[in-house]
Amino acid sequence: MRKDLVPGEQVIVTTRPQPRKLAGAAAAFILSPALAAFAAAWVVRGEAVRVLPGLEARWTPALVAGCILAAAGVWLGYCLPRLLRWQGTRYTLTSRRLISRSGLVRRQDQQVNLASVRHLTVHESVLQRLLRSGNISLETGYQGVVTFRDVPEVARFRDFILDALEELPDERDGQSGGALDYPAGALPWELREGGRDER
Repeated sequence: MRKDLVPGEQVIVTTRPQPRKLAGAAAAFILSPALAAFAAAWVVRGEAVRVLPGLEARWTPALVAGCILAAAGVWLGYCLPRLLRWQGTRYTLTSRRLISRSGLVRRQDQQVNLASVRHLTVHESVLQRLLRSGNISLETGYQGVVTFRDVPEVARFRDFILDALEELPDERDGQSGGALDYPAGALPWELREGGRDER
């Protein structure tokens, strides 16, 4: 992230979404091997042969292996993708931007320049309120509304955004016909030599 900062820009906070969406994956991670072990023990005791008389005892190792593979399939097909999706998502607030990056293989970036923010709204469901998380919506002049979902410690994160907004250079301080009054080396991309940022 450091290499992506413009001169004068500083990282204020970096976080991941609130991990409540991992609750189902965590339950499946625990329950699938327990159910597989129960099913394997049920097969080894010969219960499968009693229920399905057509099965022979020689199918027992294959049925036990099927139970193990089913648990592994739940881990690899359900639990792991959700963990990687959560692990690969980050919210970064800098002194100039709020950035959302998600994805490990296919990267998706979403950026909001704080200077363009006109209105900030925090939405919390009952569950999010219990977990102290929420959705932050930023209304901008040209992007419409951009929402960052399941931000942890949402009240504190909102305060960080408001503090960063207050610290932005005031555009009204610029001189007529000249550059705005920004700290040295901290001009926004639109005013830098070479034109707009191409991100």
